[in-house]
Amino acid sequence: MITLKSQREIEEMAKSGAILAGMHKGLREIIKPGISSWEIEKFARKYYKEQNAIAEQIGFEGYEYATCVSVNDEICHGFPRKKLILKDGDLIKVDTVVNYNGAMSDSCWSYVVGESTPEIDRLMEVTKNALYLGIEQAQVGNRIGDIGAAIEKYVEEENGYGDVREFIGHGIGPTMHESPNVPHYGEAGKGLRLREGMTITIEPMVNMGKRDVMMDDPNGWTARTADGSLSCQYEHTIAITKDGPKILTSQDPERDKDYLLK
Repeated sequence: MITLKSQREIEEMAKSGAILAGMHKGLREIIKPGISSWEIEKFARKYYKEQNAIAEQIGFEGYEYATCVSVNDEICHGFPRKKLILKDGDLIKVDTVVNYNGAMSDSCWSYVVGESTPEIDRLMEVTKNALYLGIEQAQVGNRIGDIGAAIEKYVEEENGYGDVREFIGHGIGPTMHESPNVPHYGEAGKGLRLREGMTITIEPMVNMGKRDVMMDDPNGWTARTADGSLSCQYEHTIAITKDGPKILTSQDPERDKDYLLK
């Protein structure tokens, strides 16, 4: 079911999103060579508790953690692990969902541990640009396919990376995952028409190599690139408004100034 949100509900989701964004910004000081990926989980849990927010992922379909921490060739749904020690040049994706007084927000961000490389920097830049190209298409009257087509063209045709198909964006609020599905590929002018009050996530996952996914992890959750290449992801929660798309999980008021609630 698709739920259309009131202005008040969107504003409440933005409060949730601000908490989530604050956690991500805090991770910039935490993620460094020599820590375990479990330290990310510990930080997120502590941060949310201090903000009187709920880590909504815990218990979702049996998932046990506040965060997904996916490293290098792990595309998504990696577990935070006490024995996984981060090293220089690792590419980390941290995905998490916050419930604040019943309002949901969902965002993934990518971080490089210690020193990066030009190849990693380019992958991160292309993935983030793909996210924002998708956001620009999230306009009242446009269709879901407009979002996916913009991302697919940029990622695959213009940059030669793999645009993952198996994992997609979705509606959000009042539950974590609801309709509509928001693929990061597709055909412009096709699919569900976007309406004022819809709230969705846009979350492209971009592989440095081919787009193929491998699901053979014993934990039953973690997806990896089939060719072992690096994967990157960025995600925002978006409100569709008459004034254009509004980012509810912004970490960068300057870059996002045209996409913020007034």
